[in-house]
Amino acid sequence: ARGAHGTATQHTAACGSVRVTERTPRLRCRYRKRTLNMPLTLEQWYRQMPVVTRSYLTLSFLTTAGCALELISPFSVYYNAHLIFRKGQVWRLASNFFFFGSLGMDFVFHMFFLSRYCRLLEEGTFRGRSGDFAWMLVFGAFALSCVAPFVNIQFLGSSLTFMMVYVWGRRNNHVNMSFLGLFSFTAPYLPWVLLVFSSALGSSPTTDLLGVAAGHAFYFLNDVYPTMTDRRVIWTPRIVKKLCGQVDGPEGEVWGAGAFRPEANAGVFAGVGGQAP
Repeated sequence: ARGAHGTATQHTAACGSVRVTERTPRLRCRYRKRTLNMPLTLEQWYRQMPVVTRSYLTLSFLTTAGCALELISPFSVYYNAHLIFRKGQVWRLASNFFFFGSLGMDFVFHMFFLSRYCRLLEEGTFRGRSGDFAWMLVFGAFALSCVAPFVNIQFLGSSLTFMMVYVWGRRNNHVNMSFLGLFSFTAPYLPWVLLVFSSALGSSPTTDLLGVAAGHAFYFLNDVYPTMTDRRVIWTPRIVKKLCGQVDGPEGEVWGAGAFRPEANAGVFAGVGGQAP
């Protein structure tokens, strides 16, 4: 009787252990699902940004907020070639890219596009190449600064953001998008849709067109020209790569033109989230 009872006990314990091992993965899966479904806090969302996107967004917010709180004067950050090259106020070469006007819906609109498409580029086309992405922004800033004195534009942050939107659209030309659910289009037409939309609201198209021109110049020199001539005309300095923690890829690979996956759900306010046939 004792032997039979002991056998039954061992069998029950064995069954119990089996049940535990069967239920544990389910509990873990449920826990993971709940964790994945939990909304990100503002701190988590901020920390998950890649380094260049996070830095640019932070500097833009601090500069704009500082001007709104009258801690910084907009007159000390705007682009002025005379003050830069005659008075030595060289910080204006960079500071004008971080000011986006007064704190309002227009500022929120610009921060949305800045954080979204800057991050999509750095995590998609330039994945693992933050130094190359930072150098692309330097290229765009230099090109825009050269043209700014001729078109009388003092703040070039919107143009640089528009440049990123243009480059992202060209590098994801098969992504379907939707504007406010009214009509669908593919990603390369996104800058032009935004240009028409902002012009309809009364904004000057000059700022956006500058961004398109800078974006197209970079796209041609970085993507098109090297495939035509097998020559690279844009090189990222090693110090920039080192500062951004970038590890060089295979020799001969055109930076920024490596393998990448087009980002789905990238629509403007409403995305179709797929690729064009």
